[in-house]
Amino acid sequence: MQDQPLKLKPIAILGAGSWGTALALYLGRLGQTVNLWSVDKSEIDAILKDHENKRFMPGFTFPDTIHPTHDLAHAIQDVDDILMVVPSVGFRDTLVKLKPLIKPEARIICASKGLDTHTGQLLGDIALEVMGVERPFAVLSGPSFAREVAAGLPCAVVVASLNLSLAADLKLRFNSPIFRIYTSDDVIGVEVGGVAKNVIAIATGIADGMELGCNARSALITRGLAEVMRLGVALGGKIETLVGLSGLGDLILTCSDNQSRNRRLGLAIGKGHNIHEAEKEIGQIVEGKRNAELIAKLARRYEIEMPICETVMEILEDRISVNDAIDKLLSRK
Repeated sequence: MQDQPLKLKPIAILGAGSWGTALALYLGRLGQTVNLWSVDKSEIDAILKDHENKRFMPGFTFPDTIHPTHDLAHAIQDVDDILMVVPSVGFRDTLVKLKPLIKPEARIICASKGLDTHTGQLLGDIALEVMGVERPFAVLSGPSFAREVAAGLPCAVVVASLNLSLAADLKLRFNSPIFRIYTSDDVIGVEVGGVAKNVIAIATGIADGMELGCNARSALITRGLAEVMRLGVALGGKIETLVGLSGLGDLILTCSDNQSRNRRLGLAIGKGHNIHEAEKEIGQIVEGKRNAELIAKLARRYEIEMPICETVMEILEDRISVNDAIDKLLSRK
């Protein structure tokens, strides 16, 4: 890894799951001071004891530059950049806790992927609603499995913000030969790509679990991209974003490799396993399962066709069998 050209202020990472831990390891190895926070005190106590996150990212020792804490006020003290990596279900609540503690100049960066559980809003909209439009906001997303980032393997992601200064600062902080940053002003497009691909990954997992073959998987990814693009454009995103790294790139990654929790859930369903048992075995939140219904509702609200996402929702809600679901998709005009 390259050395950082400038001494950067500490960064707070809120969320000590696999992705939050991977980003902390990456920045910490660059020599940056990282305050890693979790709402779960026992989780932080275990990390402090083991000097690694044995639950979500075993095998990677924390450098001294990472400072785990369960004290939110301490985590954001003396930092300008706050990286949100909590599950979407806890995104709003974490921002509400953060609001009375945050400095006026602090900036919010969202690396979480999902929709608000209650309203179906994009997380960027929740950040604006809770923190105000004057608070600088950015999204970091793209094809990047957490374990590969923790292992120092190369990837490329997108930082999107309407605040050009924030985007430039984040590129300075994150960019390296093994973690390439591309900037964009299409916050909506980047967010939609990161959300919708999880539901398509469940569908491709189901097809592979049923051993329907590579042709079927390719068809699902291709038609799935069409659904992602319809939703993204309807919400105000750009086509070029949705066929780029944070759209098509993330979709291919999530649909085609078993490091994806969403794909693994689909595989289990396709093999006839119980959904809840499969989720328990995965051991982490599966965002596609949480967001399938919300995406289907968004599609209906904007009057766009998303038959794959709609069918995944019906399977997850036990309203249709996987065999009937495949027949339904194949019989569409």
